Amino acid sequence: MAFSVNDVIPLSQARANLSELADQVKAGAEKIITKNGESYVALIDAQRLDHYHRLERAHIHLQLLDEAGKGLDDIAAGRVADATTALQAIKRRRAVKTSG
Repeated sequence: MAFSVNDVIPLSQARANLSELADQVKAGAEKIITKNGESYVALIDAQRLDHYHRLERAHIHLQLLDEAGKGLDDIAAGRVADATTALQAIKRRRAVKTSG
């Protein structure tokens, strides 16, 4: 969604017009509230916020599935190590980084 100049509101103006802004947001607008000339917070409809949170959770689930798929591909290709060996290798790499 693109923002127009009317969607960017200084905090002092938002404080004075919160009820009107809330009505506009409920009707579908999104507002950016600024403080000292910089973006500070966004005012969005609660249902839209819930939708954004659901999208974020779905994205995380897709990333986990992708990583699981990569892990299964590694197993199928024989790129595996037992946990003890893998942890020792990680510790050695960390020791080299901190000493170098």
